[in-house]
Amino acid sequence: MPVIATPADGADMDLYNMAHVSRAFAVVGGLLFAGSLVFFAVSYAWRFDEVIGPWSWTTGQRAVLLDVTMFSVFALHHSIFARSGGRAWIARRVAPELERSVYVWLASLLFLGVCVWWVPVPGVAWEITGIFAVACRFVQALGAVLTVVAARHFNLLELAGVTQALQHRADQPVRLAHGPYGLVRHPIYLGWFAMVWFPPAMTGTRLVFAAISCAYLLVAIPFEERDLRRTFGGAYETYMRRVRWKIVPGVY
Repeated sequence: MPVIATPADGADMDLYNMAHVSRAFAVVGGLLFAGSLVFFAVSYAWRFDEVIGPWSWTTGQRAVLLDVTMFSVFALHHSIFARSGGRAWIARRVAPELERSVYVWLASLLFLGVCVWWVPVPGVAWEITGIFAVACRFVQALGAVLTVVAARHFNLLELAGVTQALQHRADQPVRLAHGPYGLVRHPIYLGWFAMVWFPPAMTGTRLVFAAISCAYLLVAIPFEERDLRRTFGGAYETYMRRVRWKIVPGVY
């Protein structure tokens, strides 16, 4: 008859249950992270496609203000808790293996909230048809592929906080990568720019989302690279000299 290992006493049982709770928390957080990205893609492709009328300064100004406020809340969280100081603050309050997962939960819920409650903005910046529309879709598809390829240079389950909980270890610093990272230092951001700036029909809703999200990325890059220099030291300095461009080759 097979022997099934069970906790020996009450203390072991508590640790056993806590480990299962931690793993479940991390796995659900990973699913929430993936779901938030899928929901954004669906929202940007279809929900943000609706034209609610011509630009009106009265309604447009209010919508833009609300959208900027919402995204700023998400960006503030993302900036503070993605930096080393914010991560250390979380790590002092939860088990080390859950530090990344707590961040993922908060970021995913806030991003979902931004997508759900994004206020439609009137007006259309441009509407492209025919072969040029196909070209725009192609650029967006390239952006999506680049994002996935660049993300796969890291352990996606680790980025989502799942690996840490399953293996009961603290978060590890990301590693320097190659591939698309030999083209620009932030290929995921380049893919994002391609996806949000090349829809054939750029409604006011999409335009505001693209402008705010990309402005945030441009502002965040210097802070992100400062943390990377602290983490990798001279190795990242060498990488920066080898790969000159941050997002767009030959431009920035």
